[in-house]
Amino acid sequence: MRKLALLVLLSVVGVAANVAGLQAAELLMFDDPNCGWCRRWDAEIGQGYPHSAEGRRAPLRRLHIRDQNIAGAALARPVQGTRTFVLVDKGREVGRIVGYSGAHFFYPQVGELLGKLRPAPPTGGPALRSTMCVNGVCR
Repeated sequence: MRKLALLVLLSVVGVAANVAGLQAAELLMFDDPNCGWCRRWDAEIGQGYPHSAEGRRAPLRRLHIRDQNIAGAALARPVQGTRTFVLVDKGREVGRIVGYSGAHFFYPQVGELLGKLRPAPPTGGPALRSTMCVNGVCR
């Protein structure tokens, strides 16, 4: 029984480590609380983005526009205005969306940026083989 519990624990830890390693891309959002378009984005997109396929592929990290130097990413050029979204992969800028044109345009624009990334790894893994042994017969 202890061996089974240990095997389950090691499997869970291994899966968690693999998932953490796959989260290389993120979408940086540079904004300002006084920005009207920023508030509109929050109302139209903000709640749903983390639950979207795009949000799972590139989780959102909000930064004040003045905090570019602590973003932890190599930006291709300084961010000049709010709302600016910068897709970052492994700490380097892949592309950006400057401004917010409305809900109908946002997801296609993010999808275009995500298309510049390497393909997402397939979910799941290879089929597992049973190693259960009963009466000396292992399957």
